[in-house]
Amino acid sequence: MNIVFLGAPGAGKGTQATKICDKYNIPHISTGDILRANIKAGTPLGVQAKGYIDQGLLVPDGLVIALVEDRLAQDDCKAGYVLDGFPRTIEQAEALSGFAHIDLAVNIVVDEALVVERIAGRRTCKCGESFHTSWYHSDVCNKCGAPLYQRDDDKAETVKARLEVYNKQTAPLIDFYRNQGVLKDVDGMQDMLKVFESIVKVIDDNN
Repeated sequence: MNIVFLGAPGAGKGTQATKICDKYNIPHISTGDILRANIKAGTPLGVQAKGYIDQGLLVPDGLVIALVEDRLAQDDCKAGYVLDGFPRTIEQAEALSGFAHIDLAVNIVVDEALVVERIAGRRTCKCGESFHTSWYHSDVCNKCGAPLYQRDDDKAETVKARLEVYNKQTAPLIDFYRNQGVLKDVDGMQDMLKVFESIVKVIDDNN
Protein backbone atom coordinates (compact mmCIF):
# COMPACT_ATOMS: atom_id res chain seq x y z
CA MET A 1 0.00 0.00 0.00
CA ASN A 2 1.27 3.46 -0.94
CA ILE A 3 0.62 5.87 1.92
CA VAL A 4 1.04 9.61 2.47
CA PHE A 5 1.25 10.97 6.02
CA LEU A 6 -0.22 14.42 6.66
CA GLY A 7 -0.36 16.54 9.80
CA ALA A 8 0.92 19.74 11.33
CA PRO A 9 4.51 20.10 12.58
CA GLY A 10 4.72 18.27 15.89
CA ALA A 11 1.79 15.95 15.12
CA GLY A 12 4.09 12.93 15.31
CA LYS A 13 4.19 12.01 11.62
CA GLY A 14 7.82 10.92 11.62
CA THR A 15 7.49 8.75 14.72
CA GLN A 16 4.33 7.05 13.50
CA ALA A 17 5.63 6.63 9.95
CA THR A 18 8.70 4.80 11.28
CA LYS A 19 6.56 2.47 13.41
CA ILE A 20 4.17 1.75 10.52
CA CYS A 21 7.06 0.99 8.17
CA ASP A 22 8.55 -1.42 10.71
CA LYS A 23 5.21 -3.20 11.14
CA TYR A 24 4.47 -3.60 7.43
CA ASN A 25 8.10 -3.92 6.28
CA ILE A 26 7.86 -1.09 3.76
CA PRO A 27 10.29 1.82 3.28
CA HIS A 28 9.88 5.17 5.03
CA ILE A 29 10.43 7.81 2.36
CA SER A 30 11.37 11.33 3.45
CA THR A 31 12.79 14.02 1.19
CA GLY A 32 15.52 14.79 3.72
CA ASP A 33 16.75 11.19 3.65
CA ILE A 34 16.57 11.10 -0.17
CA LEU A 35 18.58 14.32 -0.47
CA ARG A 36 21.26 13.12 1.95
CA ALA A 37 21.53 9.71 0.25
CA ASN A 38 21.88 11.20 -3.24
CA ILE A 39 24.41 13.81 -2.11
CA LYS A 40 26.46 11.15 -0.30
CA ALA A 41 26.36 8.85 -3.35
CA GLY A 42 27.25 11.71 -5.71
CA THR A 43 24.39 10.95 -8.09
CA PRO A 44 23.64 13.50 -10.84
CA LEU A 45 20.52 14.61 -8.93
CA GLY A 46 22.50 14.75 -5.70
CA VAL A 47 25.19 16.92 -7.29
CA GLN A 48 22.51 19.33 -8.51
CA ALA A 49 20.87 19.45 -5.06
CA LYS A 50 24.21 20.03 -3.31
CA GLY A 51 24.85 22.99 -5.59
CA TYR A 52 21.72 24.72 -4.30
CA ILE A 53 22.29 23.76 -0.67
CA ASP A 54 25.91 24.98 -0.73
CA GLN A 55 24.62 28.38 -1.86
CA GLY A 56 22.12 28.46 0.99
CA LEU A 57 19.23 28.08 -1.44
CA LEU A 58 16.16 25.85 -1.27
CA VAL A 59 16.25 22.84 -3.59
CA PRO A 60 13.73 23.66 -6.38
CA ASP A 61 10.44 21.79 -6.55
CA GLY A 62 11.30 20.20 -9.88
CA LEU A 63 14.47 18.66 -8.49
CA VAL A 64 12.77 17.43 -5.30
CA ILE A 65 10.03 15.81 -7.40
CA ALA A 66 12.66 14.15 -9.63
CA LEU A 67 14.42 12.78 -6.53
CA VAL A 68 11.16 11.35 -5.18
CA GLU A 69 10.24 9.82 -8.54
CA ASP A 70 13.67 8.17 -8.74
CA ARG A 71 13.32 6.81 -5.17
CA LEU A 72 9.83 5.39 -5.71
CA ALA A 73 11.05 3.55 -8.82
CA GLN A 74 13.46 1.44 -6.72
CA ASP A 75 12.69 -2.21 -6.05
CA ASP A 76 12.04 -1.89 -2.30
CA CYS A 77 9.02 0.36 -3.03
CA LYS A 78 7.19 -2.22 -5.12
CA ALA A 79 5.21 -3.56 -2.15
CA GLY A 80 4.36 -0.09 -0.87
CA TYR A 81 5.86 2.78 1.11
CA VAL A 82 5.10 5.66 3.44
CA LEU A 83 5.77 9.20 2.20
CA ASP A 84 6.55 11.54 5.09
CA GLY A 85 7.07 15.26 4.40
CA PHE A 86 6.16 14.96 0.73
CA PRO A 87 4.08 16.25 -0.90
CA ARG A 88 4.06 19.63 0.88
CA THR A 89 2.02 21.56 -1.67
CA ILE A 90 -0.83 20.98 -4.11
CA GLU A 91 1.66 21.38 -6.97
CA GLN A 92 3.84 18.59 -5.56
CA ALA A 93 0.79 16.37 -5.02
CA GLU A 94 -0.32 16.87 -8.62
CA ALA A 95 3.18 16.04 -9.84
CA LEU A 96 3.25 12.94 -7.60
CA SER A 97 -0.01 11.69 -9.11
CA GLY A 98 1.74 11.62 -12.49
CA PHE A 99 4.10 8.81 -11.45
CA ALA A 100 2.61 7.22 -8.31
CA HIS A 101 -0.77 5.98 -7.15
CA ILE A 102 -1.59 6.91 -3.55
CA ASP A 103 -3.87 4.38 -1.87
CA LEU A 104 -4.24 6.15 1.47
CA ALA A 105 -3.56 9.57 3.00
CA VAL A 106 -3.40 9.45 6.81
CA ASN A 107 -4.08 12.83 8.40
CA ILE A 108 -2.94 13.01 12.04
CA VAL A 109 -5.22 15.65 13.57
CA VAL A 110 -3.92 17.63 16.56
CA ASP A 111 -4.85 20.85 18.32
CA GLU A 112 -2.38 23.57 17.29
CA ALA A 113 -2.08 24.91 20.83
CA LEU A 114 -0.97 21.43 21.92
CA VAL A 115 1.56 21.33 19.08
CA VAL A 116 3.14 24.55 20.32
CA GLU A 117 3.17 23.21 23.89
CA ARG A 118 4.66 19.88 22.79
CA ILE A 119 7.49 21.38 20.78
CA ALA A 120 8.23 24.46 22.90
CA GLY A 121 8.54 22.23 25.96
CA ARG A 122 11.39 20.20 24.47
CA ARG A 123 14.82 20.51 26.05
CA THR A 124 17.94 18.98 24.53
CA CYS A 125 21.35 17.93 25.82
CA LYS A 126 24.63 17.92 23.91
CA CYS A 127 24.85 14.15 24.59
CA GLY A 128 21.75 13.59 22.46
CA GLU A 129 19.20 13.03 25.22
CA SER A 130 15.96 15.00 25.06
CA PHE A 131 13.40 15.87 27.72
CA HIS A 132 10.09 17.70 28.09
CA THR A 133 9.25 20.29 30.71
CA SER A 134 5.88 18.61 31.37
CA TRP A 135 7.61 15.66 33.05
CA TYR A 136 11.25 16.62 33.57
CA HIS A 137 11.80 19.50 35.97
CA SER A 138 15.53 20.12 35.89
CA ASP A 139 17.97 22.31 33.96
CA VAL A 140 20.56 19.54 33.63
CA CYS A 141 20.63 16.17 31.88
CA ASN A 142 20.00 13.16 34.12
CA LYS A 143 22.33 11.08 31.94
CA CYS A 144 25.49 13.21 31.75
CA GLY A 145 24.80 16.23 33.97
CA ALA A 146 25.34 18.81 31.19
CA PRO A 147 23.05 21.87 30.96
CA LEU A 148 19.91 21.46 28.87
CA TYR A 149 19.03 23.96 26.16
CA GLN A 150 16.15 24.82 23.86
CA ARG A 151 16.86 24.56 20.15
CA ASP A 152 15.91 27.58 18.07
CA ASP A 153 13.56 25.34 16.05
CA ASP A 154 11.71 24.45 19.25
CA LYS A 155 10.98 28.01 20.41
CA ALA A 156 7.29 28.94 20.52
CA GLU A 157 7.60 31.78 18.01
CA THR A 158 9.40 29.50 15.54
CA VAL A 159 6.76 26.78 15.96
CA LYS A 160 3.95 29.29 15.35
CA ALA A 161 5.71 30.47 12.18
CA ARG A 162 6.03 26.86 10.97
CA LEU A 163 2.32 26.32 11.64
CA GLU A 164 1.47 29.40 9.58
CA VAL A 165 3.48 28.01 6.66
CA TYR A 166 1.83 24.61 7.11
CA ASN A 167 -1.69 26.09 7.13
CA LYS A 168 -0.97 28.10 4.00
CA GLN A 169 0.97 25.57 1.91
CA THR A 170 0.32 22.04 3.19
CA ALA A 171 -3.09 21.96 4.89
CA PRO A 172 -4.86 22.28 1.49
CA LEU A 173 -3.61 18.74 0.78
CA ILE A 174 -6.22 17.48 3.25
CA ASP A 175 -9.05 18.48 0.92
CA PHE A 176 -7.00 17.41 -2.12
CA TYR A 177 -6.84 13.82 -0.88
CA ARG A 178 -10.30 13.90 0.70
CA ASN A 179 -11.73 14.77 -2.72
CA GLN A 180 -9.92 11.73 -4.13
CA GLY A 181 -11.62 9.54 -1.53
CA VAL A 182 -8.37 8.30 0.05
CA LEU A 183 -8.08 10.53 3.15
CA LYS A 184 -8.57 9.14 6.65
CA ASP A 185 -8.36 11.30 9.78
CA VAL A 186 -6.68 9.92 12.90
CA ASP A 187 -6.96 11.54 16.33
CA GLY A 188 -3.42 12.63 17.18
CA MET A 189 -4.44 13.83 20.65
CA GLN A 190 -4.37 10.26 21.96
CA ASP A 191 -1.25 8.77 23.49
CA MET A 192 1.39 7.53 21.04
CA LEU A 193 0.37 3.86 21.19
CA LYS A 194 -3.33 4.67 20.62
CA VAL A 195 -2.41 6.81 17.59
CA PHE A 196 -0.37 3.93 16.20
CA GLU A 197 -3.21 1.45 16.77
CA SER A 198 -5.65 3.83 15.05
CA ILE A 199 -3.39 4.13 12.02
CA VAL A 200 -2.95 0.35 11.83
CA LYS A 201 -6.76 -0.08 11.87
CA VAL A 202 -7.15 2.47 9.07
CA ILE A 203 -4.50 0.70 6.96
CA ASP A 204 -5.90 -2.78 7.59
CA ASP A 205 -9.46 -1.61 6.84
CA ASN A 206 -8.27 -0.19 3.51
CA ASN A 207 -6.12 -3.12 2.44
